[in-house]
Amino acid sequence: MTALAGGVGGSKLLTGLRHVMHPETGAVVVNTADDEKFYGLHVSPDIDTIIYQMAGIGDEAKGWGIKDDTFNALEMLSRLGLETWFKIGDRDFATHLYRTMRLNEGASLTQVTAELAEKLGVSWRILPMSDDPVKTIVETEIGPLPFQTYFVKYRYSLKVHDIRFQGIEKAKPGKEVITALSSAEYLIIPPSNPVVSIGPILTLPGVRDLLRNSNATILAVSPIIRGHALRGPAAELMKSMGYEPSPVGVADMYHDFLDILVFDTADEEMAKDVKALGVKPLTTRTIMESFEDRVRLAAFCLKAIGYRL
Repeated sequence: MTALAGGVGGSKLLTGLRHVMHPETGAVVVNTADDEKFYGLHVSPDIDTIIYQMAGIGDEAKGWGIKDDTFNALEMLSRLGLETWFKIGDRDFATHLYRTMRLNEGASLTQVTAELAEKLGVSWRILPMSDDPVKTIVETEIGPLPFQTYFVKYRYSLKVHDIRFQGIEKAKPGKEVITALSSAEYLIIPPSNPVVSIGPILTLPGVRDLLRNSNATILAVSPIIRGHALRGPAAELMKSMGYEPSPVGVADMYHDFLDILVFDTADEEMAKDVKALGVKPLTTRTIMESFEDRVRLAAFCLKAIGYRL
């Protein structure tokens, strides 16, 4: 099993898959175009969210960070006159310190991520999409902004004209990413933002070809219900890129490699249009409000792709 994921929606389904499946059978290719430097530290928001959630230490209420974390360091940084709109907890700081120290010692992001996952008890392989730097730049009404500035500082309230992935043309997927995609018997894309969480992975040179040529059954879960995302700017960003914010739009973005699209029963009338794109439509309740919801949706997806539980 290989998954492509990023952010809160991805981590929720992955925790369900981890519970239902044998843990040693999974690999997750994670978006790194949201990575940013804060206070001199290398922060990998999507990687950390997925590791924390799969390790059972993630903050379920916020969807990011570590549960019951404190913010003493951030409060002192604020007293010292620094901007603190990107909320990093004290234990979360330790992760970024470790990552930055190891990167400065010459380790790759793939190596450091594997170390973090192992030390925090995550048995799945967590794979950064690339060891090369890629940065999501959002072209907004006030000019180009790094994704975290647009998403966190401005709370994705600005009008978006375009999105580009700076450095993507020179970046390469990691060797372990290529192996995971090439050898996968099953491939799942959780309900992550298709533009800024999955989009950078798919834009890496060679990745889309690997998916098109894959023998795996490829299933995606739509993050859009009745024209809206449950959280985050997925719907707005899909519009800005010329796609309908709906399961049909998601199917259109993935149709050249996708076998099955799972979407909420609230949009079941769109099944015909999804099928017209060459993608098999399946509907179920996709909202994951509880751990039981995650497990139920994970089991539904695994059954849909023929995975033996």
